[in-house]
Amino acid sequence: MTESVLPEAPRARSAAVITVSDRCFSGLREDRGGPLAVSALRDGGWRCDDATIIPDGADGVEHAVRAAIAEGVELIVTTGGTGISPRDLTPEGTARVIETQIPGIPEELRRLGASAAPGGLLSRGVAGIAHKTLIVNLPGSTGAVRDGISVILRIADHVLSQLRGEDHG
Repeated sequence: MTESVLPEAPRARSAAVITVSDRCFSGLREDRGGPLAVSALRDGGWRCDDATIIPDGADGVEHAVRAAIAEGVELIVTTGGTGISPRDLTPEGTARVIETQIPGIPEELRRLGASAAPGGLLSRGVAGIAHKTLIVNLPGSTGAVRDGISVILRIADHVLSQLRGEDHG
């Protein structure tokens, strides 16, 4: 008697959204960018818990990103903290974790942002890989999140397949 082998069910891709904002963390402002990113990721077929909200600052960002990686998340999207205010340190915290930078992603995000408003050029967000996880910083505005998440959804599967050693297909 031969045992039939069923094909393995496709594994849901995992994502995490981290909102970085002193005002959202303290309850002074509603987080609208994080839930928007979560919704778009879920609509795109990603398993994604609700956004985690943390205060601004490089140490908190580093800790939250490392925690998501330790949980096995394949895609991490941060929203907020990418500007030029003194507490906008999301890029610095993310850079502590990234092993391989992917400069084309933030370049495209800045291009899209600048086409919507000149302030889009002020985003200092970074993107890259750490432990086979794609990490991308988005600005916190809903417009930047909406535009940025569409870029991420177009490339994330390809990035992750490359990290698994698959062909360029």
